[in-house]
Amino acid sequence: MDRAKPRRGRPALGEARARAAPAPAKLARPDPRFEAGSRAHYEDPVYYEHAYRDRGDDVAFYVALARRTGGPVLEYGVGSGRIALPVARAGLRVDGVDASGPMLAALGARLEGEPAEVRRRVRAYEGDMRSLSLGRRYALVVCGFNTFLHLYERADAERFLARVRRHLAPGGRFALDVSVPHPADLARDPDRAHRTPRFRHPSAGRVVRYAEYFDYDPVRQVLLVTMEFAPEGGGPGWVVPLAHRQYFPAELEALLAYNGFEAEAVYGGFGGEPLGRDSDAMVWVCRAARAPVKKLNGPRRA
Repeated sequence: MDRAKPRRGRPALGEARARAAPAPAKLARPDPRFEAGSRAHYEDPVYYEHAYRDRGDDVAFYVALARRTGGPVLEYGVGSGRIALPVARAGLRVDGVDASGPMLAALGARLEGEPAEVRRRVRAYEGDMRSLSLGRRYALVVCGFNTFLHLYERADAERFLARVRRHLAPGGRFALDVSVPHPADLARDPDRAHRTPRFRHPSAGRVVRYAEYFDYDPVRQVLLVTMEFAPEGGGPGWVVPLAHRQYFPAELEALLAYNGFEAEAVYGGFGGEPLGRDSDAMVWVCRAARAPVKKLNGPRRA
């Protein structure tokens, strides 16, 4: 496993000193498109923060949950601190894990503008959430805003969930939220552009035309979204891929159960509404099961 080591010279930030973890057996060959789709969307923190500046319901939900558990909190996919900083401002210790150096640098910059007591409550570590070990336990572990959807293979998800269990304090809670797959969305023509009005790109400093293409792999259940930016008035454009594994509700329930989690609550949004056919998100609040369900190893040969 990777053991977390603080990064010296940067207060409130740390990183994992990487060490190769054992490779799980029978993994499918990595798809470079999916690998790029795990990184590219997070290489421009300025645009990321602009794109999701109005998203706040999940922040309020996780802050309230952190207050109920009393902390400390571990957040996977901490990014630039959209959730972690409000939790820290509420008086709770937050450790964050992220694979994106640019997003963690943005978090460090944001922390510099916070009061000293908030800075002391936040530490972030760069590393792989499937293997990074922080050597401590938490009352609440959070995996928010589709971070879980970057686990494309069952072995990836199981390694991560094992890491969550090892980081949970006795009686602790694990909360995650992911988008709900809708068959009509997954059946879109991959060659058809879905366009939005022009806007000024905050980091490029230019007005751009924007389009998205959706290509779903029904065997691996991964949706690849290609975001295309074309500057108004000409000039070279660029594309940003984003890949998300699609977990259906019953599938995710089984995956959690077979990896030792019991769902305390499942919501269809951050207001506590029930999960239903029109829900766009599913929010799970779980605890570690007393006796993990015995896993099946697959069919035996005759």
